[in-house]
Amino acid sequence: MKDDKLNVVGAWFKKAENDLINAENTIKMGFPPTDTICFHAQQCAEKYLKGFLTFHQIEFPKTHSLEDLVFLCRDTAPNIETELEGIEILSSYGAEVRYPDDIYYDIPVADAKEAIDLAKKVKSIILRHLEGKIL
Repeated sequence: MKDDKLNVVGAWFKKAENDLINAENTIKMGFPPTDTICFHAQQCAEKYLKGFLTFHQIEFPKTHSLEDLVFLCRDTAPNIETELEGIEILSSYGAEVRYPDDIYYDIPVADAKEAIDLAKKVKSIILRHLEGKIL
């Protein structure tokens, strides 16, 4: 059973890494599609959080809200809300930037770089919380 759980956690983290790789490589392009970069950065953070929750056997809803996921992490990581302060910026990139609407705008490259940095912050903090448990 333990191996099954670790396999699922590993799959969440692998998918998260693929999103991060995609965002980091895309930002290097001339005139990069910043909406895509921000989406992949959000997905990276979301999948690391869901992997963390899976490790701790905490059920979570289908959501792109990073705040909701962080809230669920508090029982096993009481300081996580403080540690991940500011990541709410990423939540809107989970769905809103994927489709055109009346408020569609081009995301500045600086914001896309910030999104990547926030995704890396989530990754680092989640892995630190799991250090010695699965790594």
